[in-house]
Amino acid sequence: MAKRDYRSEYKKFQSSEEQKKKRAGRNKARRKAMKNGTVKKGDGYDMSHTKNGTVKKKRSVNRGSSSDMPGDRRARGKGQKKRQPKKK
Repeated sequence: MAKRDYRSEYKKFQSSEEQKKKRAGRNKARRKAMKNGTVKKGDGYDMSHTKNGTVKKKRSVNRGSSSDMPGDRRARGKGQKKRQPKKK
């Protein structure tokens, strides 16, 4: 497996004006939540961006989410169905 080239990824994706604006929006939402007392630094929560805006969600749940947004489902593909043993 080839090593991941983070520098080229940044040049292609993260440094675009659109992504910079999105990142700034996420940071702004997090700061606002911290000011309101919704989240704290190091509390293990993320601000999840859903169809209904931003909501507080556990980091482990948010980063493994496969259903929040259509992009999440598209990025993961169809996947494989687990083989279940037949019931007797």
